[in-house]
Amino acid sequence: MSKDRNIFLVGPMGAGKTTIGKLLSEIMHWPFLDSDQEIIRRTGADISWIFDVEGESGFRKRESDVINDLTSREGIIMATGGGAVKTPANREYLRERGTVVYLKTSVSKQYERTRFDHKRPLLQNSDPRGVLDKLLREREPFYLEVADIVVSTDENDPRALAPRISAEFHKLCGTKFSGNR
Repeated sequence: MSKDRNIFLVGPMGAGKTTIGKLLSEIMHWPFLDSDQEIIRRTGADISWIFDVEGESGFRKRESDVINDLTSREGIIMATGGGAVKTPANREYLRERGTVVYLKTSVSKQYERTRFDHKRPLLQNSDPRGVLDKLLREREPFYLEVADIVVSTDENDPRALAPRISAEFHKLCGTKFSGNR
């Protein structure tokens, strides 16, 4: 599969993957999929429950199965969970089956955007900012490893970023934007 078949958004929680993915979907007329939402749809359980019952390893197995399935499609925009890049197979699926956009953001912005979200199991502790910092240090090398395009979301409006990402995608792939590929 070539790089021009899909766009995959990676980055830490609070980077804007879902928001920007939906905007890209409108611009490119490709369906938007969220790997975490697909896990919820398939299991009938939320992510917190899966973490509680199956632990992170059980969740990561489910996540890898979903990412393998979704990345096998063509003409999609997909947001991954922040930790999806931890799994080597996921990195391979992402790299080989589409263009990967790393939405880069600072820990301060992550904290600002996620501090009231109680559905993020890794942040349900006494030091969520410390957890965000630790996760970014662990995962950023993987985000950079798979990224074809890196975009900072800290000071940029998602409505301005989505067309920029679309343009960079088309430039990278040597395609012209037709609006409905």
